[in-house]
Amino acid sequence: MELGSRQDPQLREVVRFAVCCRALTLLLQALFNFLIPDHAADAFSPPRLSDPGPWDLLVEQLLGGLSHWDAEHFLFIAERGYLYEHNCAFFPLYPLCLRAVAEAAPGPLRQLLRLRSRLLLSVVLLNSLFSILAAAALFKLGCSVLRCRGTAFLAALLFSISPANVFMAAAYSESVFAVLSFSAMWQLEQGWGSLSGVLFSLASGARANGVLNAGFFLYSRGRRFALQLQVGSGAPRTFPPLWKRLLSLVSSSLLLCAAVFLPFALFQYYAYMKFCGPSPERDVPEPLLQLALDKGYRLAATEGVQPPWCSQRLPVVYSYIQDVYWNVGFLRYFELRQIPNFLLASPVTLLGLWAAWTYVTSNPRHCLTLGLERRKAEGEDKPRAGFCSPAVFVYVVHATVLLVFGFFCMHVQVLTRFLCSSSPVLYWFCAHLLQEHEPLLWNEGTSDQTVTPLTGNAPGPGGESSCGNPLLVLLRGRGSIAPLSRGLLGFFLTYCLLGLALHCNSLPWT
Repeated sequence: MELGSRQDPQLREVVRFAVCCRALTLLLQALFNFLIPDHAADAFSPPRLSDPGPWDLLVEQLLGGLSHWDAEHFLFIAERGYLYEHNCAFFPLYPLCLRAVAEAAPGPLRQLLRLRSRLLLSVVLLNSLFSILAAAALFKLGCSVLRCRGTAFLAALLFSISPANVFMAAAYSESVFAVLSFSAMWQLEQGWGSLSGVLFSLASGARANGVLNAGFFLYSRGRRFALQLQVGSGAPRTFPPLWKRLLSLVSSSLLLCAAVFLPFALFQYYAYMKFCGPSPERDVPEPLLQLALDKGYRLAATEGVQPPWCSQRLPVVYSYIQDVYWNVGFLRYFELRQIPNFLLASPVTLLGLWAAWTYVTSNPRHCLTLGLERRKAEGEDKPRAGFCSPAVFVYVVHATVLLVFGFFCMHVQVLTRFLCSSSPVLYWFCAHLLQEHEPLLWNEGTSDQTVTPLTGNAPGPGGESSCGNPLLVLLRGRGSIAPLSRGLLGFFLTYCLLGLALHCNSLPWT
């Protein structure tokens, strides 16, 4: 991906804005971490086994806010592997990347800093890179799907101030998952199924919900097959016989889906061999053994006693951990004491439902036919551009499935980062709302910029290229923007900044 292409000033502006937001995020988290005392949270906090040096203390002071809550799991896995059973809820791709970068540090840095400090530096380097690439991939994807550069441009800018911003910066897998998912979706839109399959496969090695991305392959293949069957009798038929096409559809779909599921399956097999197989002699430091005793953490096959999930017909450690350790399941979170968490997730929930409703009411026939109906004539009923275009259908379905599953079956407060790192729909819909209701954007040439080729200058007012930042225009004119615009930007900025202040000091957040 050519981030700084001279032929695409909007892409350059997306990258520039993403870089500035990453730098500001790191500065603010250090400031909040310095000004606000850390909360003594009841979360995973393994003991430090080596005394920090002066440079380690400096790194911890500057970047320690990126290592709280679940970030401790990722850093611990990168440093010591899957020592405890509940560590297996966190997939291996991101810890492997952190460890690889930390081990590749030059000799002088390795002598000055212990491994944990180098891992924190790896977090900053990798997450900044991944977030910038994800913004660029989202812009490319938006141009391909929406056929409207203005909406794609604004959506990519909104991604840089995402409500899940702190999780894109901290030692979480959201940033790597976002760049892999958005890039894979874009490659699939471009017709590069094999490369898309590789990227989707890597994404499922970063987060469990990556396996749902197999639905994009199934829909793409199924839609192509359905449209081929609807070719008119007068049109030339150059297709192979029906049975060959059906066999090709089934075989290619199974192969691509198997590739997406493979990392998940391999990781479950690894966990089974580690915790259910014969336990080799291991030299576990005494403080880590004591932590397991104090907190009830299970080590690998302790004294030959296997965990209960090992004897299940389908031994999947991930679902067992979610069930036993975190009480994740259908309607389990629906308790009166969880009302604050439901309120915390209410903005993204309402936006997700509003996006689905807007799309369905704008395209009722397209939704009823699942987008599998061929248009009667090429020049008739030309598909609209923007959020309500026909190509957005599968993304709306994907986002709605994630929303419903997350609301009813997960800890609902994680819904914000869950959706913001997995689906482009939230950014597309918010950009769509801003363009429809904000007069300031009508003068910026961002409300009706369709694309034919993806590369090339975005037409602005008067036919000239435009690469101004419409998000900055809204923020500068915040006193005169529409109430809806003020509410949307307020949601993004409030969650972005409040998340940094709370999460980086071990206070509860999404």
